[in-house]
Amino acid sequence: MKEAEWAMTQEPETVTAHSSPRSAGGKHDFFSEGDYWWPNPASADSPYIQKDGITNPDNFVAHRLAMIRLSRIVGALASAYKISGDNKYVLQSMKHCKAWFVNKETLMNPNLLYAQAIKGRFTGRGIGIIDTIQLMEVVQGLLAMEASTEMDRNALAGIKNWFGEYITWLMTHKYGKDEMNAENNHGTCWVMQVASFAKFTGNKQVMDFCSSRYKTVLLPNQMDKDGSFSRELKRTKPYGYSIFNLDAMTTICQILSTPQDNLYTSTTADGKSVKKGIEYLHPYVANKSKWPLKPDVMYWSEWPVAQPFLVFGANAYNNSQWLQTWKKLEHDPKVDEVIRNLPVRNPLIWF
Repeated sequence: MKEAEWAMTQEPETVTAHSSPRSAGGKHDFFSEGDYWWPNPASADSPYIQKDGITNPDNFVAHRLAMIRLSRIVGALASAYKISGDNKYVLQSMKHCKAWFVNKETLMNPNLLYAQAIKGRFTGRGIGIIDTIQLMEVVQGLLAMEASTEMDRNALAGIKNWFGEYITWLMTHKYGKDEMNAENNHGTCWVMQVASFAKFTGNKQVMDFCSSRYKTVLLPNQMDKDGSFSRELKRTKPYGYSIFNLDAMTTICQILSTPQDNLYTSTTADGKSVKKGIEYLHPYVANKSKWPLKPDVMYWSEWPVAQPFLVFGANAYNNSQWLQTWKKLEHDPKVDEVIRNLPVRNPLIWF
């Protein structure tokens, strides 16, 4: 409830509050820059060069931080509403959501044309779509509060319309298609957020598409037989990326599972399942010193935190050990990079 008390004091701040001279977009366009791209020391005016796993601290991050802030606010308020039933949390949430998705003066355009740009190379990339995983707890929070007598139905319809337009863009634009077909955590996160937005808007056709993609593409192609993710293990931050991808896969199961189609029990012909993924990674989350590879090049000390795969998995498989591990970990991380890669921070609203 402490986070909700903070959220009650906050005023809306959308993409229109910040701008960057490096953005090719307009006032209402979300803009971010590729994390691992740096100025070329040979020439300040030449295109940026890549340093995998090493974040450029001079990147423009204001829009990303504003979106994370929105996610924190709505997630905390929705959790407080579920606990207390107090409609003041609904009213405060809607003030922020209307600013982001309804009010013409302050709304964000429903696309990511200018996300994770690279100076001198790209004005935007499909890889930037991962930035909007932060909107999942916004829509999940709205679902948790939807039945409130104080819910503004017209505004809620407008918000759902915004997300409907965004889903269309994600599924039809080249950037969206590129991200959908990514063979690592980016492809997983595309399915995760599209599933989340489709559930919010009641788009069963898209939900079914995401469910099928999880079973026929993500699980068989990304997971190895031992439950690990080989593409993530090849990165310079294999520990953090492995956790992140498993969080995303487990969240997909949480979003889309029904009694008729339980993704938690979905298993490939060669035995791959999200349960196997949790069984593989849990020992290294419970005791990081057992991790068999080199430490990540950045943020090694900050991981793990209270990862959603632990609490979702504990509930799905009735595993008390995973739940105990989750309880012992940090539930209120302060490092921006950790928060950015932890889009599920309020599990109460997901059940």
